[in-house]
Amino acid sequence: MPVPSKRVVSLIASATEIVCALGKRDWLLGRSHECDYPRSVESLPRLTEPKLDVHGTSLEIDTQVKTLLKEGLSVYRVDVDLLRGIDPDVIVTQDQCEVCAASLADVEAALCDWTGRDVDIVSLRPDSLADAWTDIERVAAALDCAEDGAALIAVLKARMRGVTQRCAGLPKPTVACIEWIDPLMAAGNWMPELVEMAGGVNLFGEAGKHSPWMTWEQIRAADPDVIAILPCGFDMPRVLEEMPLLTGKPGWTSLKAVRAGRVYVTDGNQYFNRPGPRLAESLEILAEILHPGRFDFGHKGSGWMRFENAREAA
Repeated sequence: MPVPSKRVVSLIASATEIVCALGKRDWLLGRSHECDYPRSVESLPRLTEPKLDVHGTSLEIDTQVKTLLKEGLSVYRVDVDLLRGIDPDVIVTQDQCEVCAASLADVEAALCDWTGRDVDIVSLRPDSLADAWTDIERVAAALDCAEDGAALIAVLKARMRGVTQRCAGLPKPTVACIEWIDPLMAAGNWMPELVEMAGGVNLFGEAGKHSPWMTWEQIRAADPDVIAILPCGFDMPRVLEEMPLLTGKPGWTSLKAVRAGRVYVTDGNQYFNRPGPRLAESLEILAEILHPGRFDFGHKGSGWMRFENAREAA
C-alpha cells in the first residue's frame, strides 16, 4: 500500500464523503461511528461513540441529549488513545451542531495534551447550501487538492441545476419537512433551499438557520400538500417505527397530504441530514416526491417510499 501524503481522520459522515469524493479515500485512517459511506470506510477504526442510547424512541433520545447538554457534557466520546495512535495530519470535524457529531470542542479536548507536531483541524459549519460548497473547498484546501474541490463543486452544481430547470413551470406543492418526530422539529439549514429548487413551497424552517421546533397545531393549520419525514440519523425502517406518533395525532386523517396519499418516509440519515456530495441525490429524491411520474432517478425504495406503500409492505 502506498504511504498516504497526509494522514486524515474524519469525525463527521458528510466530511468522510467529501474526502472520498475528492479521491482521497486512501488517506483516511480513522472515522466516526456514523461514517458508513462509501461502504469501504466501514473497515476504518471508529474514533467516536455516543454517550446515549441511540436505539431509544425519538423522545427518549431527545431527553437524553437535552440532559447531557444541560449538564454541560458532550453528546459524544472521542477515543483519545486511538486518535493519538493514528497521529493524523488533518482532522475534519464540525461545530454546526452539538448533537450531530463530535464537535470542535470535543476534538480540542482530545488534543489538549498533544505533544509534537501541529495538527490541522478543519471544523465545518454548514448552515446553508452555499456553506456546504465552502466546506468542500476547505477540505480540499487542507488536502492540497483545491482544483479537485472546485471541479467536484462544479459537477454537483450542474447536476442540481439540471433538476431545478426541469422543475420549472411544474405545479408547486406546499411541503412540510419533519426532521424530528417527538418533539416535532421542522427541517432548516439547507433543506428549505432544496425544497424550493425541487419546485416546492417550503412551509416550515428557514434557509441558513437551525431547524426550529414546531407544534402539531402548526402543521394542521398549514395543511400541507406534501409531508416528508426525514428524521436526523434515522433510516426508513426506523422512521416507520416512529410513525404511529404522527398517525395517532388528532386530525391526522383529515390532513390534505394524508387524504391524497402524499406522506413520504425517507432515509434522512443517508441523504438530507448530510451536507456533502449527496445533497445532489437529496434534491433528486425531492423532485421524485414532489412531482410523481415526472422524475425517476432510481431512488424510490432506497431513499424514499410513500408511507401507505411502506405500511403495506411492512
